[in-house]
Amino acid sequence: MAATRTLFGFHAVTARLRQRPDSIKTLYVAAGRHDARARELAERAAAAGVATHAADESRLDTLAGSRRHQGVVAMVDAGVPHVTLDDVLDGLAEPALLLVLDGVTDPHNLGACLRNADAFGAHAVIVPKDRAVGVNATVAKAASGAADTVPVVSVTNLARTLRDLKQRGVWVLGADAGGESLFTADVGGPVAWVLGAEGEGLRRLTRETCDRVVGIPLDGTVLSLNVSVASGICLYATRQQRAGRG
Repeated sequence: MAATRTLFGFHAVTARLRQRPDSIKTLYVAAGRHDARARELAERAAAAGVATHAADESRLDTLAGSRRHQGVVAMVDAGVPHVTLDDVLDGLAEPALLLVLDGVTDPHNLGACLRNADAFGAHAVIVPKDRAVGVNATVAKAASGAADTVPVVSVTNLARTLRDLKQRGVWVLGADAGGESLFTADVGGPVAWVLGAEGEGLRRLTRETCDRVVGIPLDGTVLSLNVSVASGICLYATRQQRAGRG
């Protein structure tokens, strides 16, 4: 039998029904839910040929490993289509916009970064295989469906990947304090934004590999921003500059 993993939450499960319904093995919905949202999910599942099973809250809690499942849990094919960076870059019809996360370990942060990537049209999110969180059920829930729309490319050697990007004409921009101001920096071309781990920022080798380091000016008393907030600002800045040039 093929390996499965858990997916929970309305956004994550609905996105999977929309993108890859054939990968859903079993779909459970809270027995007590008969609201419009639950009916719409059941209708979408039926249209995709996915059977829906009623389950009590304790069963759903056990399946999800969390009480934040919103009354919907799916068991899905654990296999994720393998996507390489070359696959992403070779298929682009516009300048690359990539988000690189250097060792993010909080699944909620990765999920939020995926939401930002989807919202601002990033073509992929790149993460290292080691010392970083991968796409799991918590990430998919936090991503609100973006885990099924944004390719996540896992790489063995991040510094080498950044060098490969530069050889393909992509500007590698590190987001970190002390760099040139985002307000005046040229960030509108083909770019890969590189953000560091929670609390630690960019690792030394990663920072040295970047073409430039760009900082987000802060006027308040806080000294830094959460990585997911910073990623949204950086991706938006690139889209805004491109729109202005267009």
